[in-house]
Amino acid sequence: MTVAFPLVISLAVMAYAWPASRIAPRDLPVGVVGASTAGQSAVEGLTHYKPGGFDFHLYPDQASVRSAIRNREVYGAFVVTAGGVTVLEATAASTTVAQLLTTAGQQLAAHAAKLPASHAKPAAGTSSRPTARKSLAKPVPKVSFRTVDVVSTSADDPRGVVFNSALLPLTICSILIAALIAMSGTQMPSWRRLIDLLAACAATGLAAYLVAEGLLGALPHEHLATWGALSLTMLAISATSVGLVTLIGPAGIGLSAALMVFVGNPFSGITSAPELLPQAVGDIGQWLPPGAGANLLRSTAYFDGAASGGHIAVLALWSTLGLTAVALGRRTPAVANETLAAEYAAADDGSSDSPAGDETPTALPSSPTNRPHSHARHTAHG
Repeated sequence: MTVAFPLVISLAVMAYAWPASRIAPRDLPVGVVGASTAGQSAVEGLTHYKPGGFDFHLYPDQASVRSAIRNREVYGAFVVTAGGVTVLEATAASTTVAQLLTTAGQQLAAHAAKLPASHAKPAAGTSSRPTARKSLAKPVPKVSFRTVDVVSTSADDPRGVVFNSALLPLTICSILIAALIAMSGTQMPSWRRLIDLLAACAATGLAAYLVAEGLLGALPHEHLATWGALSLTMLAISATSVGLVTLIGPAGIGLSAALMVFVGNPFSGITSAPELLPQAVGDIGQWLPPGAGANLLRSTAYFDGAASGGHIAVLALWSTLGLTAVALGRRTPAVANETLAAEYAAADDGSSDSPAGDETPTALPSSPTNRPHSHARHTAHG
């Protein structure tokens, strides 16, 4: 206990703290409007600002790049002109990424403001020595900077805190549902466990939605689809947990809790973005139910279900594997123990009805403890 608990706690802290300490853009998909000299300068400046941090997509105009942001093809875009820099962002996709894009846009604006003075070339046949009159006649133009939130978070949850805080209790509740269904002492067929699992996840998903949206206003759009996303996420986690218990016994609950809570949650990127985590961490997180469920919930709540196909496929795969294990796997330990006890009881009842049960018991040898009391003997003689 003295060695195991500190080790487990250290691993749990590391699982959550290490990815958070390594947050940085890694091939973050962003858009750049136009293929002009200003756009090329923006790409060069961003590459110098964050080497390997951005995956650039060129768009001809703002309408096309806004559509790409709403379809979750890019997290945001930079519109760079001679007079200013505009950052198109989506706080609903990630408030952390939106802040990162804002900072990068400010760097671009500061860099563009220095270009006229540092890169101006004198005309042929003229002196390169600046004069006071020329500098006064041609002042350095001021570069404007602004941000536009294309897809914003709910007004009741402007920083996305409620949305980001919902995943961990959702995962824990899913494992609790699995533990109650799989480890209960009630003997029931597999089809009954499947029905109970589906009903519990649907009801709990509805309760979570009513709290997150009805009381806190954090899931403002596509109400039915959002409820479905919550329920499917819980089903994927619960079905996996029940399936593991069915296959390997009570240790399956501990294994599923370690996988979903200490790997799935911190690797999900819900508080930042998968592209801000180390690449292997982000990839693993998106193949686990918490990460796929978080991105599916973003798509249904803010982006009309855009780019949700892959996340639905991941959740459906985990749900199918778990439900198949429940349907085809062996009986759970609790049910098996009850059946074994019933068999022993039946065997005992059968032995009392057998011919051997009618035999006269073997007489005990005479001993002081088996002899009748002297008072009883006197009474018998009398």
